[in-house]
Amino acid sequence: MRPLDEAETTQVFEKLFKFTGNNLKNLVDSPSHEGPDQNPGRYCFRLHKNRVYYVSESLVKRATNVKRENLVAMGTNIGKFTKSGKFHLTIQALNLLAANAKHKVWLKPTSEMSFLYGNDVVKGGLGRITDNINAYDGVVVFSMSDLPLGFGIAAKSTQDCRKMDPNGLVVIRQADTGEYLRNQDDL
Repeated sequence: MRPLDEAETTQVFEKLFKFTGNNLKNLVDSPSHEGPDQNPGRYCFRLHKNRVYYVSESLVKRATNVKRENLVAMGTNIGKFTKSGKFHLTIQALNLLAANAKHKVWLKPTSEMSFLYGNDVVKGGLGRITDNINAYDGVVVFSMSDLPLGFGIAAKSTQDCRKMDPNGLVVIRQADTGEYLRNQDDL
């Protein structure tokens, strides 16, 4: 377990900024409420076995008592670095992204299951969409009852979505909560 170096921090923050925009400041400056300490500190990002964790400073202090090879995980796993050195967000980051999302998409109840089975979002399944989404912006996908379902990349801008046919692609899925069942061994 170690702090992220400059290049790793840049990759993580660029990916998070794609989904949160200026709300990234809320993640970085958020005070921690975990731990028995009177002042548990803030949340920070730590790297352990190519996985990035969002963890409170008080928990990091306690984790130093555990050998590195015995430490399995700590805090919230928000992503991982691939063997080629690229950073990918994982589904465990959904709660952080949903609370600080800049762009949101809501699905109709009929298309929720299709999304949770790993399919992309088409215009026919779109319930609502926030304004000012540009193509290739990061979006968080919600159900109509504001339950976060996953996240992905906008294939079209908001204006283009309003003009397209019902089978047109709106959101390219990157992760959804169905991964908890499909990829149990890898998470």
